[in-house]
Amino acid sequence: MNALSIPSLFILFLYVFSSGCTKECPVTSVTDVDNNIYKVVSIGDQLWMGENLKVTRYNNGDLIGTTIPGTKDITAETSPKYQWPPYDDEYNVENFGRLYTWYSGMDSRRLCPAGWHVQSDDEWRTLALYLGGIDIAGGKLKETGETFWSLPNTGATNESGFSARPGGYRNPDGNFWTARRYDVWWSSTSTSGTKALHWGVGYIYEYINRWEEVKSQAVSVRCLKD
Repeated sequence: MNALSIPSLFILFLYVFSSGCTKECPVTSVTDVDNNIYKVVSIGDQLWMGENLKVTRYNNGDLIGTTIPGTKDITAETSPKYQWPPYDDEYNVENFGRLYTWYSGMDSRRLCPAGWHVQSDDEWRTLALYLGGIDIAGGKLKETGETFWSLPNTGATNESGFSARPGGYRNPDGNFWTARRYDVWWSSTSTSGTKALHWGVGYIYEYINRWEEVKSQAVSVRCLKD
């Protein structure tokens, strides 16, 4: 078989890069506005970040708010847009990402890198169904072992490559909870003026859980490719 000529290779190069990358393109990483680099994993027809979001700025460069101290009570605020490191300790960000209120995740300036988004309830459900259903999907999402998870880390196989690590969550009253036990993520789906849907995994079960929570709670964010 004859090799492609240089002009032919150049035409092929222009075609690939002018046509835009679809989900079939070999995307292996994505970079946020703070220059954090995240691995990308393909699960079914979806491309997910393989790590929890760490960014401290919106896509336009504006800082995402935080509180001083990190344990400040924000229950009286109507639409708080904040981020915190788990347990108010920056040391935890590298391994677990940051915790965000729902309002910051839905801000028009966007948390996720361009071409990515905070996924809907239906998109979370698509992930769970692809992994065999809600009853077993959690185990396939969790990183194995006890380096980050408390024992027994039931059913953890990380078969999906999602590598869930438990950053816990922050309640509006300023208390941080369940690091090393639960990894919880926002969906973009609002259920009322003050509540939205979470999805999460835990150390003592292999299912993926779904429930309603107040939007001023802070949990992890995973981004999904548009």
